[in-house]
Amino acid sequence: MTGRRSPRWSQWVIGAYLLLFFAYLFGPLLIMAVTAFNSSSFPRVSPWECLTFEWFVRLVEDQRLMQGLRNSLIIAFGVVVLSVAIGLAGALFLTQIAARSRAGTYTVFISPILMPGVVLGIATVLFWDRVAGSIGMAYGGLFYDGIFLTVLGQSCFIASYCLLVFLARLQRFDSQLIDAALDLGATNTQAFRRILLPFLKPAIGGAAVIAFLASFENYNTTVFTISFYNTFTVEVAQKVRLGIDPTISALAVIVIAISLVAALANEAGQSHQQRRLEGHGRGFVAFFTRNPAAVLAALAVGVIVVVLAFAVQHDPAACKARALEQRLERQQQYQPATPAPAAPTQSAPAAPGARDLNPGQGSFGDVFRGGLAPGSAPATEPTPAPDTRSLNPGQGMFGDVFGGGLAPGTTPAPESHEGDSEE
Repeated sequence: MTGRRSPRWSQWVIGAYLLLFFAYLFGPLLIMAVTAFNSSSFPRVSPWECLTFEWFVRLVEDQRLMQGLRNSLIIAFGVVVLSVAIGLAGALFLTQIAARSRAGTYTVFISPILMPGVVLGIATVLFWDRVAGSIGMAYGGLFYDGIFLTVLGQSCFIASYCLLVFLARLQRFDSQLIDAALDLGATNTQAFRRILLPFLKPAIGGAAVIAFLASFENYNTTVFTISFYNTFTVEVAQKVRLGIDPTISALAVIVIAISLVAALANEAGQSHQQRRLEGHGRGFVAFFTRNPAAVLAALAVGVIVVVLAFAVQHDPAACKARALEQRLERQQQYQPATPAPAAPTQSAPAAPGARDLNPGQGSFGDVFRGGLAPGSAPATEPTPAPDTRSLNPGQGMFGDVFGGGLAPGTTPAPESHEGDSEE
């Protein structure tokens, strides 16, 4: 009885899903890789100007970026040594303690993974500052060095990654091999070096790679502990913050190429080792003919060599000159036309208006005659006209209601004695 084949439309759906999945994963990387070869000062694919390799040259000539790369390599080497040793010790400790306390100890060991990197960075700086103060170390000592603090801060959580790698490997180890070696007279050191360490060799390599990559790309913890130094990741983040240019795309191309070649070489090596254990051919020809990963790795290296050879001889100067001329033509095409300046004409004398009947009066009724206009004589105050409402010359304007002496300069009015006469 044969199995039923899936309908054709389901195969099309699965194929479309896989296509969208890989396009989502590798599409941005492919676009960024293409922008590294465009002469445009902003990373873009369209419109395409000229094929150039100058962004790779500028990337290498960036001294701050190269200094950050050197610092990152130094820090990553220290983190690998420290994290692998701590992770291996923690994994061996978990396999030796009692089972009832193993779960709680495991939770404590992996807790740095769950902690934010910002908290780890600040805690590292504060803790080692207190340690330096307690032992009387002056400012500028080892505990204040940015590279040393970064190694310590990153190792706090990267060691937990290494711990998980070693635990996964130790779950397949037969502890009776160690007991048999001890029964035969071997010491603990000899049993570890002759039996356990060769078994953990693949895990040590994997943990070292994970620790290196995690240290190299770390930003959250590093930005607090690096002090006045800079690392590769911190410098790239600053460049992106200030303004992205195609040198970032050139960097992405280099990282993608190195990662691709390293992954294919590792896959080819593991496949070759597996075939050797199975008793297959060990020849050089068999390694490439029966290993697709080795073929892809060789093709990738060949493509990189051809591109580098072409980049040495390629000169995009003529193409850049033509692109500049086309850009200037487009600017002139979209630039609005400016009208020609009109010829100056002599203005005719203005006719006298209604406001200029008096030659000595300004256009605003000579309101600034009081000396505000420069060169004008101060005007005399006009004599006020007599108030017609005052019929009695000795009476004020309001019927002499202030005649009782309230007004300044007046004699008080005589008091009335009409009431006394009546009495």
